[in-house]
Amino acid sequence: MLPLQLQLTLPSWIGDVADTQRRYVSDEERVGLAIELSRQNVARGSGGPFGAAVFEADSGRLMAVGVNRVLPQSCSLAHAETMALMLAQQRAGQPRLNQAGGRYVLASSAQPCCQCYGALVWAGIDALLIGARAEDVEALAHFDEGPLPADWVGELTRRRIAVRRDILRDSARTVLAAYGAGGTPY
Repeated sequence: MLPLQLQLTLPSWIGDVADTQRRYVSDEERVGLAIELSRQNVARGSGGPFGAAVFEADSGRLMAVGVNRVLPQSCSLAHAETMALMLAQQRAGQPRLNQAGGRYVLASSAQPCCQCYGALVWAGIDALLIGARAEDVEALAHFDEGPLPADWVGELTRRRIAVRRDILRDSARTVLAAYGAGGTPY
């Protein structure tokens, strides 16, 4: 019989890091949370060096978080951004977060790969905040981020998704370097 259900989970420590009572108002606070999630994911051995969070743009309310769970869940789609987006959509009860008029921000510890780039185009995100760049991910953690359009930022901008890069980049690079030096296979 073919499987009829899919279950992906985040590690139980998430609640120790993600404060649902706090308002994350600055871009640095939002990306800082994503980086701390990535750091904890590596330190606790629960997945790869990536973290992401979805926020209501205006209030700073945390909607959902994600960390890389590819190896623990045996699922190549279980990237931090896709986990956070799926959980935010589930919480909002709609497949496109901003379809009812709210505005949403995705903060990521690193530039989304080609898979996560595609997912955020359809997820109803109004802004993307990024820590490390793809070249950091490839050089320090030895991941292949896949092909993106040559003008990927312009493509998102044309779709009314604002992009801000290099937020706390050095902190994000530190997590990637620690993971890469650990020799953990992907």
